[in-house]
Amino acid sequence: MKRPHSLGAMRRIRASLRVLCATVLANASGQSLPDFPPPGETPAPIRAPTAAPSTGVAEAVLPAPAAPNPKNAKSPGGPQEDDLNIGRSRSTLASALPTAGWEGVEKSVDEALEWLAKQQGEDGDFRAPSPAQPAVTGLALLAFLSRGHRPGEGRYGARLDRAVDYLLQTQSETGLFTSAPVGSVHEDKTPSHTAAYNHAIAGTALCEVYGTTDRARADRIKGAVMRALDFTRQLQTRPKFHEVDRGGWRYVYLRWDRSAADSDLSVTGWQLMFLRSAQNAEFQVPVDRINAAVEYVERCFVPGQSVFNYALVGASDIRTSRGMVGAGILSLALAGRHHSEMARSAGEWLARRPFGDFGGIVGLRDRYFYSAYYCSQAMAQLGGSFWERFYPPLVRSLLSAQQADGSWPPEPAAGDAVFGNVLTTALAVLSLTPPYQLLPVYQR
Repeated sequence: MKRPHSLGAMRRIRASLRVLCATVLANASGQSLPDFPPPGETPAPIRAPTAAPSTGVAEAVLPAPAAPNPKNAKSPGGPQEDDLNIGRSRSTLASALPTAGWEGVEKSVDEALEWLAKQQGEDGDFRAPSPAQPAVTGLALLAFLSRGHRPGEGRYGARLDRAVDYLLQTQSETGLFTSAPVGSVHEDKTPSHTAAYNHAIAGTALCEVYGTTDRARADRIKGAVMRALDFTRQLQTRPKFHEVDRGGWRYVYLRWDRSAADSDLSVTGWQLMFLRSAQNAEFQVPVDRINAAVEYVERCFVPGQSVFNYALVGASDIRTSRGMVGAGILSLALAGRHHSEMARSAGEWLARRPFGDFGGIVGLRDRYFYSAYYCSQAMAQLGGSFWERFYPPLVRSLLSAQQADGSWPPEPAAGDAVFGNVLTTALAVLSLTPPYQLLPVYQR
């Protein structure tokens, strides 16, 4: 087992004590803890932590998985079962399934991770077409982290180290994470379409692993995240034709067509997740950027229908789907608005549209796995009866489609099968693991 950085360990202890004291005081007063600085606070420039890396909120909520112990690990070199049981026992999300149901979920997730590990290439990437990289590798890394595996430790430790190295090497001089050149003319399923997703997902994965890896990699991650945050800021603040699109994100190169939207909820949700994860890792994120993003998300909400639209401009883009409703709820939660009336009414909309037969979609251009991921994380944030109504049908739907080798088939909708089933298998794992509450960005 690697020895933790002493300064980083002390920072995590202090952070844990601060959060513990604040939580006690908040519980006593009936108040909740804000996730981002309150509106009106003077924005701070993006800057990195000056000390050793720390995952901040993560350790304050749940102890990090310990070194592998063959006596209680589910598999050689795997995460300690005691730690995973602690995660479930501390998570109110665990009440959604009986013990037998959890055993089925854990078996499913472990088999999926074993399959994913076999899909890793020599350079550290988890295999997918170039336009889907480094997002697919980032999602695969998050899937392992969500089950308690860590870089440099245990059965998958070396593989996760290589995945981190791969993500870092895909960053361009501009700060953008992409494995292929981005054309200036938009074309579906090419880097001109996928680069903004690749960037945000890779950034999120690196922030989530920051503080759990070795010093040398942590130093490289620090610089990469700084550059990536600056690129994200540039995408958000560039000129846009439509006032309603301010605060959001879309593609790296806009279409510059007045009939098309300059922002959409799908890309905005991922970029907001990157900012939240960066803040959890103790990078300072300007509060005005968060406020602007949340205002865009709220403008996408349709009160009379309790849904979130994909975009606010363009006849073909003003549409909703189950995935976009989940993205809207999760985006609000990432900005600290966990239980707003907007989020709760959208949660009721989702609860009335549970996942049934595998591959089923709801709304225009919906995707099954993408929707499962977003909706699972969103309903976990709402918790309570929202989660209890949502999670069991999702588990049944996902487990019914898992293949004998542990993987899931490619996305059956919207032509996304071209991105392969490493993507869908990683998304399926992330849809099943919210009860562990091991990823800081998704913690409630």
